Amino acid sequence: MKAARYYGNHDIRIEDIPEPKVTPGTLGIDVAWCGICGTDLHEYLDGPIFCPPAGHPHPISGEESPITLGHEMSGVVYEVGEGVEGFEVGDHVVVEPYIIADGVDTGPDSNDYHLSKDMNFIGLAGRGGGLSEKIAVERRWVHKISKDIPLDQAALIEPFSVAVHAVERSGAKAGDVAIVGGAGPIGVLCGAALKAIGATVVVSELSELRRQKALDSGAADYAFDPREVDVVEKVRELTDGKGANVAIEATSVQVVLDTLMDALRPTGVLLIVSIWGHKADFDMHKLVMKEIDMRGSIAYVNTHPKTIKMVEEGKVDLKPFITGKIGLDDLIDKGFDTLINRNETAVKILVSPSGEGLE
Repeated sequence: MKAARYYGNHDIRIEDIPEPKVTPGTLGIDVAWCGICGTDLHEYLDGPIFCPPAGHPHPISGEESPITLGHEMSGVVYEVGEGVEGFEVGDHVVVEPYIIADGVDTGPDSNDYHLSKDMNFIGLAGRGGGLSEKIAVERRWVHKISKDIPLDQAALIEPFSVAVHAVERSGAKAGDVAIVGGAGPIGVLCGAALKAIGATVVVSELSELRRQKALDSGAADYAFDPREVDVVEKVRELTDGKGANVAIEATSVQVVLDTLMDALRPTGVLLIVSIWGHKADFDMHKLVMKEIDMRGSIAYVNTHPKTIKMVEEGKVDLKPFITGKIGLDDLIDKGFDTLINRNETAVKILVSPSGEGLE
């Protein structure tokens, strides 16, 4: 089968590899769609970060580069491994793509398995990946979805779970005013999650396409170009001079971080959801004088069930956020290159490893 294999910095190859074996306790999944994530781009440009370098096997998966990429996936069960209950061939599913050490509590009441030692992700540190035609995944990390949800939209449940967890971490509630820095995939999905709980959402974004997508999709009430308006002043106008209750930083860009600090009201919450590959220059005095709460958010923890329920109940429509679909052979030229060099033209690009579903 074909798969996108990560060898190292600027080195991803489309290769033929053996199909995975469906062992006891696992499910075989025909991958329908897999999204290109900002984390994948970070690995390509600056990695290895999450991907284990050649000669340095990951302590849990035991794998090293080259590894198969892709962790935002949806698909159809083609084989049910021995001992697996609750699934049958033909079920539509998504994957919560964790690699977690044995012995860590990953039960329904756990709220910290995503912070466990050496945690990593399927499609970054081994165990197959969604940028391949098939994958075998442990039953714990597979979630059934309604067949009423198109599989292309289902591929966005993973990044939407990131957004749902980030919004929960922020403590945002109905009636709050929230500003989101950046309307890329995670930023705009954070906007959608905020709107779903009844918050008023302001987006700061350079790309006209992304600003319009945030508005048209209902993920934002206001979307401003920081080159044309004073975003901080706009937020103050909308809040009777008080400032936003919550700010979500989704860019890893210094000037965005500074803007959000200024846009927050005293005792507001600054939530960082982006992956920073460099140190930030942070105004600690401003944080102290405004009594700002600064929080981090990584991935999700027992978030997929509630995220899936939100989508199935129609509280969020994921279709508007899909801006491109490509085949595996076009991964670099039409996928990575677009998102790295022309990201103002796209939000989420999906890949069909088998080529099915492409026009």
